[in-house]
Amino acid sequence: MKEKIQLKGITWGHTRGFVPMVATAQRFEELHPEVEIVWKKRTLQEFADKSVTDLAKEYDLMVIDHPWTGHAAAKGMLAAFDDFLPADFLADQRDNSVGQSYASYNFEGKQWALPTDAATPVAASRPDLLQQMGLALPRTFDDLLALAKKGRVGFSLLPIDVLMSFYGFCCSMGEAPCQYDERVVSEETGSMVLKLFKSLSDHLDTRFYTKNPFKVFEDMTQQDEIAYCPFAYGYSNYSRQGYARKLLHFHDLVSLNEQDGPMVSTLGGAGLAVSSQGKHIDVAMAYAQFVASPEIQETVYVENGGQPGHLRAWESERVNAATADYFTNTLPTLQRAYLRPRYDGHLHFQDHAGDVVVNYLKHGGSEKIVLDELNRMYRESLVEERTHG
Repeated sequence: MKEKIQLKGITWGHTRGFVPMVATAQRFEELHPEVEIVWKKRTLQEFADKSVTDLAKEYDLMVIDHPWTGHAAAKGMLAAFDDFLPADFLADQRDNSVGQSYASYNFEGKQWALPTDAATPVAASRPDLLQQMGLALPRTFDDLLALAKKGRVGFSLLPIDVLMSFYGFCCSMGEAPCQYDERVVSEETGSMVLKLFKSLSDHLDTRFYTKNPFKVFEDMTQQDEIAYCPFAYGYSNYSRQGYARKLLHFHDLVSLNEQDGPMVSTLGGAGLAVSSQGKHIDVAMAYAQFVASPEIQETVYVENGGQPGHLRAWESERVNAATADYFTNTLPTLQRAYLRPRYDGHLHFQDHAGDVVVNYLKHGGSEKIVLDELNRMYRESLVEERTHG
């Protein structure tokens, strides 16, 4: 009997990251009996930290964060989808992108991953708790602050999530960060953002300095204290009946002021990439195309806990009926989400800048000193890009 073609894949260890990959692999194997696909999982932190270059030496398939795109392009460790998949398939992926998800994996004119998972920080609530308290859903930052003062608000204060929230606040104030070589954001905007952010974080329990977004949702569903999370990378799993002890509903973000539209958040999500180092790149590409196809995204993928990246799934009545309208309610948030930098050197900045903001949120101090430090780290990352890029 002929030996099977084996592909190895790596993703992150949450229901949303792991289960849909195993389910799609199982179905792909049934359709292609000569292929075997083995998926492994790692923690969310490892998912963000371990270099795609290192992973590509070990795995044929990788679920990656889009900030790795520039690094991957520079190192040549990923296979470009344009070189393997039909142009009409990629055009459909681009035209049905949820927000800038497809574009986030496009760098130097090549597509380095398919946007199989779409996410951005959205708001989450426990409708039952708000109802018990006789409170409406917060609409403005002032409403949010009032709820936080009651001890009913939680969100991730881990460095990476704090930095993403900082970016979102800047965009919501009308200034997208990292647009110039010499600074992250103007001192005027940056100072206002830091003060506003701290006014909110001061009313959060310190346990949120140790929780990533899905740990916040676990906290919200396992206990009956936190009624609202103003921004955390959305996980539609928690809006599905039976997944957690209590059901969460997800929403667009609050507005900073009555007259403004909802806040802007920082695009996340995950993409499926193929190593250029594997023996069976064509088979890995065929599987990636299968996973990203609108039919699979809307059925097998989402039914097994996935959070699809194809617009057809987000607009599907059936999918929304199973998720308390998660996708319909948060699509506007995704469509206007900010696409953060992806140049090779930016990862070092992203890994360390959040610590500076967290230190300020915890201990206060001079906003100017915080911004000066962020600017210094940012300029260093640009030099690194020019040196190694």
